[in-house]
Amino acid sequence: MYRFFNRIRFLFKFHKSIPFMKDFFMTNEVKRSTKILFAVLIIGYIALPFDLIPDFILLFGIVDDATIAIFLLQQMVKVAPESLKEKHKLFQ
Repeated sequence: MYRFFNRIRFLFKFHKSIPFMKDFFMTNEVKRSTKILFAVLIIGYIALPFDLIPDFILLFGIVDDATIAIFLLQQMVKVAPESLKEKHKLFQ
């Protein structure tokens, strides 16, 4: 249950994630292979039209999209160098 609330709290911090993502892909502290992996996952998720719950079902259709976005951002924060986590105040 704690993990669920942690992800909801992370969702409300999304506005901090955009500059973090930019810095994550621009820094030399993150390995190139890690950057490529996350870029492929993000682009692949956006490009593939597969949804667990169709978006036309009100509210519930957005839940699966938000869940995957939150999961990807959390994984990026986990592998990010401490300097980026401190700079953007994103701690897991």
